Amino acid sequence: MPKIKSAKKALRQSIKRRAINVKKKTELKGAIKHYKKLVVSNKEEAKKYLSQVYKKLDKSAKIKLIKKNKASRLKSKLSKIVK
Repeated sequence: MPKIKSAKKALRQSIKRRAINVKKKTELKGAIKHYKKLVVSNKEEAKKYLSQVYKKLDKSAKIKLIKKNKASRLKSKLSKIVK
């Protein structure tokens, strides 16, 4: 455990940030899983939902939760699934 005041604060901040990042990453994975289920069951719904998944991927890349190339790679992969 840190003894210096600034190190204690840095630890608190990193714990909060980690919790936020884990939550956002879980939401992103959930959206992708939901999209894949829609592709199997209902293609029209999946096409409508794809833009929401794109939005989540772009925002995740913007805040550097995932890398930009990973976001574009996933977008490409997901669009191929619906076709």
